[in-house]
Amino acid sequence: MARVKNEARRALTWLGAIIVVLYGTLALGVVFGNASWTPNLALDLAGGREIVLAPVLADGAEQTIDQADLDQAVDIIRRRIDASGVAEAEISTQGQNIVVALPGNPSEETVDLVRQSAQLQFRPVLVSGSPLPTTTSDASASATPEPSASPSADETAEPAGSATPEPSASASADAATPAEGTDPSSLEWITEDVQAKYDALDCTAAENLSGVTPGDPALADVACDQDGLAKYIMGPVEMDGTDVATATSGPEYNSAGTLTGRYEVRLELTNDGAKKFADTTGRIKDFESPRDQFAMVLDGVVISAPAVSTTITGGQASITGNFTQESAEQLANQLKFGALPMTLEVQSEQQISATLGADQLQKGLIAGAIGLLLVVIYSLIQYRALGFVTVGSLVIAGAITYGLIALLSWVIGYRLSLAGVAGLIVAIGVTADSFIVYFERVRDELREGRSLQAAIDHGWRRARRTILASDAINVLAAVVLYLLAVGGVRGFAFTLGLTTLVDVLVVFLFTHPILMLMGKRPFFARGHKWSGLDPRQLGRDTMYKGRGRIVTGQPTLAERKAAAAGIVAPAAAATATDTDDDARPEGEETR
Repeated sequence: MARVKNEARRALTWLGAIIVVLYGTLALGVVFGNASWTPNLALDLAGGREIVLAPVLADGAEQTIDQADLDQAVDIIRRRIDASGVAEAEISTQGQNIVVALPGNPSEETVDLVRQSAQLQFRPVLVSGSPLPTTTSDASASATPEPSASPSADETAEPAGSATPEPSASASADAATPAEGTDPSSLEWITEDVQAKYDALDCTAAENLSGVTPGDPALADVACDQDGLAKYIMGPVEMDGTDVATATSGPEYNSAGTLTGRYEVRLELTNDGAKKFADTTGRIKDFESPRDQFAMVLDGVVISAPAVSTTITGGQASITGNFTQESAEQLANQLKFGALPMTLEVQSEQQISATLGADQLQKGLIAGAIGLLLVVIYSLIQYRALGFVTVGSLVIAGAITYGLIALLSWVIGYRLSLAGVAGLIVAIGVTADSFIVYFERVRDELREGRSLQAAIDHGWRRARRTILASDAINVLAAVVLYLLAVGGVRGFAFTLGLTTLVDVLVVFLFTHPILMLMGKRPFFARGHKWSGLDPRQLGRDTMYKGRGRIVTGQPTLAERKAAAAGIVAPAAAATATDTDDDARPEGEETR
């Protein structure tokens, strides 16, 4: 008995510690940060700001804006907003316009990110290295080029043929800005300010991977690789999007016209761009790595930094590397979009209300309350006193889920949408299902003649497999739905997966321990008619009472058969034994 109590109390202590840590962390966020005791609400529940953007080409531009260009603009805006920490934003296209709906009251910095037009720049690489920030104690000589750590270094730009790179002399950094006419690839561009900015740059932070305001095109700048795997110091801008005519992707062919099995991006430049590109590639082709690379910067992030092995003339270049079909197509679309002389003009900007969402939320909460009430009523009718375990478990699960959602609203900017509320309502059924599986398994064990404590032990070992299998399927479905869906469906998948994990936690650390403790109480151990373990309710008249005491009522089927055959069955006599079922080896019971 002591072992059972200690095990149950230990589990409940862990549960209490988790709840204290959860709400303690949230309290610290409320006091010292910008957290709130209530979860942030999404656009459909809280309203927000809607911005309609119209793409406009520069006067005299020959290109046209197609759906692919609009999709690329939407992708860039979405990455900017995600990097700013705003969740549940809705971005879509309506004809030639882009509609951006931001939940709540977004900051002006976030709104400016939406209005900002993307810029494509070509800069020579001076230094590349680890994406992590560098501390003062770890920093080496500020102007010494670091080994390239970027996957883009495997990419090369070439017309055909190659040249062997030769090392060149390096120059030390100077705090002053280089004089006009200094080689764009000179290390003199790495001033103390540039080096400090590079050292402090953290490319593992989402806000540095999209929507970064480009630096002065006439000076050096620092930027992250778009995948957050490297960071760069780059020289002044030598080309921009106006120098690019178009870009396409496709299978790579070698000089003999045979497919290599890889993919490439083909870059076509304007006449002015071809001259600038020939000058740049001719200058950097013999530099040591990474100074033989040029960075393509879109929206303040390096989308590619291929190395050059020869002077590229003619205005056409092939970028090769470890491309898949999707990544090659993505780079080509980014270059093509950056080449458009396009700006995004704000056509309208207005606040939108959440009247419809609030009405739907009210109806959803009413439906959820009705469902919860029905579950409680069913539990109390079916399981009587055991039903209060279900009620308590639902309360604990609700408290943990609410705390997690409020905490996630602060930590990752999560916003609860109407679809997310639907996921929470569905979770009531998921949680109740786990309790029903467990209780019915215990009752089945009692019907087979086990004592209550033995029935709880055996029933738990069998029920937990079913519960874990069922919850694992729910989590898997939620993950797949979240990865493949968009918009509000992802909110439903997120809350469904979250509450399923909470269900596992509550069953293991609350429901089972509470039932273990209740099994030691005479009210339940003796099968009181309101305990939910009444033998008449279970459909049998012979039942273990307490710790191994048997009360025999009607003869069993075997006894009736024996009596019909004229055999006296000793077991038919009413008996009572006081053996300690807990002291028997597992699997042995008094019959």
